[in-house]
Amino acid sequence: MMTLFGPEMTLDDPVTLALLIGGGLALILIVLMIAVLRRAGRAADLSTPLIYQMDQLGRSVQALSDGQQQLAGGLNHVSEAQSASQARVLQLMEQRLADVTKAMNDNLQGTATRTARSLGELQQRLETIDKAQANIEKLSGDVLSLQDILSNKQTRGAFGEIQLNDIVAKALPSDSYSMQVTLSNGKRADCLIHLPNPPGPIVIDSKFPLEAYEALRRAETQYELNEAAKALRTAVRVHIKAISEKYLIEGETADGALMFLPSEAVYAELHANFPELVREGFDARVWIVSPTTCMATLNTMRAILKDARMREQAGAIRKTLRLLHRDVELVVQRVGKLDTHFRQAREDVESIGVAAERAGKRAAKLDNFDFEELAPEESDKIVALPRTD
Repeated sequence: MMTLFGPEMTLDDPVTLALLIGGGLALILIVLMIAVLRRAGRAADLSTPLIYQMDQLGRSVQALSDGQQQLAGGLNHVSEAQSASQARVLQLMEQRLADVTKAMNDNLQGTATRTARSLGELQQRLETIDKAQANIEKLSGDVLSLQDILSNKQTRGAFGEIQLNDIVAKALPSDSYSMQVTLSNGKRADCLIHLPNPPGPIVIDSKFPLEAYEALRRAETQYELNEAAKALRTAVRVHIKAISEKYLIEGETADGALMFLPSEAVYAELHANFPELVREGFDARVWIVSPTTCMATLNTMRAILKDARMREQAGAIRKTLRLLHRDVELVVQRVGKLDTHFRQAREDVESIGVAAERAGKRAAKLDNFDFEELAPEESDKIVALPRTD
């Protein structure tokens, strides 16, 4: 057994053991306290800036709280301002929307009115177009009919005769011409104008060289053009020769005749590009006329007919003038007799006036009768009456 402090204290002694344990514990506590104090000092040293930071943090928190309060107040103010602004914007938008709606309604109403008017006008124009289309269709049918007529040589001749008849009927009196007249040589003329001698009755014959003219218009190459021109020259020369041989009869008709072309286009083509044919007609005393020039020629003939009729009626006019002169002489004689009667009546009226004037003067004297002036003249005839007092 080991002895620690002396011979009296041994580990086997409970008191000694308790003392040793208590001392150890006390020593441990002291060491621990020292350690705790040291750590507390270090903690205090370390906690000083932490406390400062905590204080700053608290102040920051306070400032943040104040800022939050100010921010809350500002947010409330902004919210109220925003609410008021939104209310004003909403009111303005409602007003603008109402104005836009009203303007849109007005525009829509005006647009509807204009649209209705435009539709009405469009309907009228469509009706007009329909009528025009119907007329065009009718005209197209007439053109097709005219083409059918002109495509046939016989019907084309009848068309020219009808047109000639219409022109002559408009220009001349009905008794100054005859249609489809047979001459002494057995040839039938389309129209015979009864002009006096000279020049005598003149024949108008209708010719229409349409095939050659259409071939000339359709020609695309120089060869086709030359062939069509040759055909047109041949056709016109044949017509000129036929009219010159058939309708120029000495002693019966005039020494010239008219070839009527019922187409202004053919007439213009001849005078523009075939002047030699016109000159050949002049040489053969066959004058080529179109509807326009034929009307002018017939008006000249009308003047000739009027002058001839005036000459024919010259004897009747002279007889009428003699009768008129005799009637004038009778009127002069009767006027002379009437003047004599008027003069005698005027003298009688003047005599009656003089007598009436004289009778009036005497009546005036009787009305102003003066007894004293008459007494000396008729005193022997006046008897004084006795006075009675």
